[in-house]
Amino acid sequence: MPSRASLTFDHAIQDAVDLINHFDKLNAVPSPPENEVLKRASLVMALAALETYFEDRLVEAVEAVTGTGDGQLSQFMRDSLANDLKYFHTPSTDRVRPLFQKYLGVDITESWKWNMMEPAAARNELNRLAKKRGDIAHRSVRPQNGTPSKHAVTRDDLRRHIHFIRQLVVATDAALARAG
Repeated sequence: MPSRASLTFDHAIQDAVDLINHFDKLNAVPSPPENEVLKRASLVMALAALETYFEDRLVEAVEAVTGTGDGQLSQFMRDSLANDLKYFHTPSTDRVRPLFQKYLGVDITESWKWNMMEPAAARNELNRLAKKRGDIAHRSVRPQNGTPSKHAVTRDDLRRHIHFIRQLVVATDAALARAG
């Protein structure tokens, strides 16, 4: 059974899919450069959905461990997690792994394995996407007028990125379901 966090993610990732579908509908040959913003926004939204998934999934798992009781230890753990999540911001491996280790005692990144993907490669890919998202969101990788340049995100890359992010969610949910 999927977690509540996974169901929320399924809804949130649809924004990224909708943006790429809008790009496809607006795309003409040659594509107007201003349409590229839709692909960049789609990647930002996809990683925002993943960030929210990790946050919600941690909260959900900690609630399962602590229960909903008012005991001091349970309340301390929930409050500590809430405080740590205020500083989470980017779902890179070096931010995800320590939170899952601290609150659940598991290196969740070791469960990121599927088909031809091994955990080390998944960690590297997530870090690469988190960096790309940061560059897009904070460095405005916007094309210059009249200057041809490589697109920050290609349509095919974006579809692969969204598939990868979905697989991370599936692998994370499955690992936590087995552990719980």
